[in-house]
Amino acid sequence: MIEISKISKHYPTRVLTEGDAEIILALCRNNPLFYEYTEAEPTKEQILDDLKATPPGKGLSDKYFFGFFEGDELVAVMDLVDGYPDQGTAYIGFFMVNLHYQGKRVGTSIIDEVTEYLRSIGKTAVRLAIDKGNPQSTHFWKINEFEILSEVDLNGWTKLVAEKSLVKKN
Repeated sequence: MIEISKISKHYPTRVLTEGDAEIILALCRNNPLFYEYTEAEPTKEQILDDLKATPPGKGLSDKYFFGFFEGDELVAVMDLVDGYPDQGTAYIGFFMVNLHYQGKRVGTSIIDEVTEYLRSIGKTAVRLAIDKGNPQSTHFWKINEFEILSEVDLNGWTKLVAEKSLVKKN
């Protein structure tokens, strides 16, 4: 089980709910580049759907949709699924940093904390999908040591499946 409160030493974290849809939407609308490369749209309905969406074979008990905060400001949002596609792996379904915090290594420091926490609870890998063609996302995940494993087509949109091993190398 993932304990959201233990993920970050720098930012208080909490599960986001339907009541947070407006602050999530504001963060998303300030990141238009992301939406140029995906079928998703920054709408309240999309946010509400994302809060409940799970991959095949996973339920809401395995899903953690949460925010990183500085005071009342939402710094970043993450959708994390425990045990997908296998028990040793955690899956990041969505990660976005507030525009005001981008370019300051905030996203990288959050990913470092998340991956270190997941390693500490026994996870061996973190997986995600990158929208093919999105230079910002591709660059971000590569500098954070995610390796592209394959390409998949999802309803006409090409995704790059990427993974970071959490197994310490000798």
